[in-house]
Amino acid sequence: MRTGNEPMTARSALRLRLWLSVWGLVWAISGTAGFALVGQPGWAAACGVLWLICTVDMTVILRHIRQGPHYQPGPDIPPYRPPEHRLP
Repeated sequence: MRTGNEPMTARSALRLRLWLSVWGLVWAISGTAGFALVGQPGWAAACGVLWLICTVDMTVILRHIRQGPHYQPGPDIPPYRPPEHRLP
């Protein structure tokens, strides 16, 4: 049943996101080192930016994991009413 507020109440698989971020981080580090060794500074810089993005993403994911579970309504709680949009 759709209630219209799924983006606000959605949950994500944080551990899966963490492992995908680790996978991306490994490839970004390898790409930065590899391209730097073969003398491709443009590609090395691009991989370095990707490395930075993966690191920030991993930091945010770890912060969310450490925060622990937040309140989520159970099956006995009725769904939220979608906001009513009135046209002027």
